[in-house]
Amino acid sequence: MPVVHVNGIDVYYERSGVGAPLLFINGSGATLAGSGPMVGLYSAHFDVVAHDQRGLGRTTVPQGPYSMADYAADAAALAAAIGWERYRVVGTSFGGMVAQELAVTFPERIERLALVCTSSGGAGGASYPLHTLLDKTAAERAEIGLALLDTRFSAEWLADHEDDRALAAMVADRGTAEKSEDVLRGERLQLEARSHLDVYDRLPNITCPTLVASGRYDGIAPASNGRAIAKQIPNAELRIYEGGHAFFIQDRQALPDILEFLRG
Repeated sequence: MPVVHVNGIDVYYERSGVGAPLLFINGSGATLAGSGPMVGLYSAHFDVVAHDQRGLGRTTVPQGPYSMADYAADAAALAAAIGWERYRVVGTSFGGMVAQELAVTFPERIERLALVCTSSGGAGGASYPLHTLLDKTAAERAEIGLALLDTRFSAEWLADHEDDRALAAMVADRGTAEKSEDVLRGERLQLEARSHLDVYDRLPNITCPTLVASGRYDGIAPASNGRAIAKQIPNAELRIYEGGHAFFIQDRQALPDILEFLRG
């Protein structure tokens, strides 16, 4: 099992593909066990390293609290441990938050940066406070989560849009899986760290070419948050796609655009 010991924890990672080095950073609660298809889309073009972040999957679940700086330090230490001095980064949702923290802390290490459906916190706007859903019933979380996934997702909309209906069902199925207490603890600690994100004032420290990609109907990381990030990062490029928090699945142009940008 590929593991590196960094920052006092064992970080599980997977490496696949060939080409320019690309660090893939996952979203809230996401692990490599469920991210293979998405990682595979990137490893078809790059030498990709992806990892289970602290508290998740096959990585150690240390005592909390965790900070966004902890997550960024883990990612940087993993890249260094496998011998990467400079690399490209794509971060999705929570992964985009970590990627921002990584890029403002270690700007000299990042060659190109893609921030996907994410927020900076602070004056740039926060993503929806997902930690507030923990005390809701499963039915309440499912109802709220549907609207957050895509603000258009009413019963009427889904009845008329088969692909979106399938996407909503896939996301709902993931939310019904049984989880151990350790898994739940790691997820709670991640959501707590997420709620304290505020990297906005430091975004001008990012020096690499940056793409900010947002979904027009995203209820978690609104497109206005993407606009704020792009304005704060020197020479960043902003693209708004037709979809919600999973616009990279909904809008067929999104992923090719992101891949093209990362290839440079």
